[in-house]
Amino acid sequence: MSELPVTRLADWLAAEAAAPIAGPISAELLAGGRSNLTYRLTDSAGASWVLRRPPLSGVISSAHNVLREHRIMAALAGSAVPVPAMVAACADESVIGAPFFVMQYVDGVVLHNQQLAEDELPAPARGPAGYNLVAALAALHGVDPARVGLADLGTGASYVQRQLARWRKQLDRLGVPADDAMSSVHERLAAAVPGQACTTIVHGDFRLGNAIVGQDGSVRAVLDWELATLGDPMADVGYLAAYWGSANASTDIPLPVPTRAAGFAALPEVLGCYERLTGRSLADLDYFIAFALWRLAAIVAGVNARARLGAYGANGQVIAGPDADDRLRLLVAAAEAATTAAGC
Repeated sequence: MSELPVTRLADWLAAEAAAPIAGPISAELLAGGRSNLTYRLTDSAGASWVLRRPPLSGVISSAHNVLREHRIMAALAGSAVPVPAMVAACADESVIGAPFFVMQYVDGVVLHNQQLAEDELPAPARGPAGYNLVAALAALHGVDPARVGLADLGTGASYVQRQLARWRKQLDRLGVPADDAMSSVHERLAAAVPGQACTTIVHGDFRLGNAIVGQDGSVRAVLDWELATLGDPMADVGYLAAYWGSANASTDIPLPVPTRAAGFAALPEVLGCYERLTGRSLADLDYFIAFALWRLAAIVAGVNARARLGAYGANGQVIAGPDADDRLRLLVAAAEAATTAAGC
């Protein structure tokens, strides 16, 4: 069942966004997008749009600011970073009960796991898809924030220190118990933060599961920008590496990883591509993989907590299923092992 008042929404789209709505619209809650809620809107003629709104409860302003997410993608339009075309944003909560924005629907597949990659993306397209994703990340890290109007997107400096403090605070706010291993990894990471060589726009959740891929392996759009800010680009690289699937089982995340499907480039080749495109050193990569795993554990813990509070509606029963805590424990163990491997 949709929580969206579709009649009122259709009227708003027609009046405020000048969207060519043909008859009534339906709304389908899409998989993924577990921080903010994502719906596909379809009218009677088959035209589609995508709507993003905050969760139904447990909202954290800094993590669920959909109007900020809209602003980022609108600013990146016309750059080398592929983003969906924005339609309109609405701060008036009387329309659907929360702020929201609408963007054009982009055709393609979102590869959330290995099975989807094997079923939905032809094997010859998997290698290009991986390299195109890395090219999109390099393009993002090459954008001058001031030139696109995003110079005020975040503080920039001391990114890792601020992230460690922020996610620890948000876990406390949601009442997530402070697991001994998770606290220990946090302390070890906080004591060994590498120097920040430069500041760029950082996506914060950059992976294949947040991209729309064409059947030719093109990356048609990068999605889910709610965690984007200014910071250390190595954080995105470490996160992508952690989510790529590593030959080292101790740092391989216990979550579905699409790049385990045959045909994707191995992690060293992907990292080499990023180095060639940006000229940046990856000397501190081990640390940033460990940081990414700890931060991912914090995100998963927050998602589980909000799902149990009903933040994602009926879909939350799936998100916070019986194996959610087991996945989290395995993720914390992976973060602990990676931190040790990084020498922290």
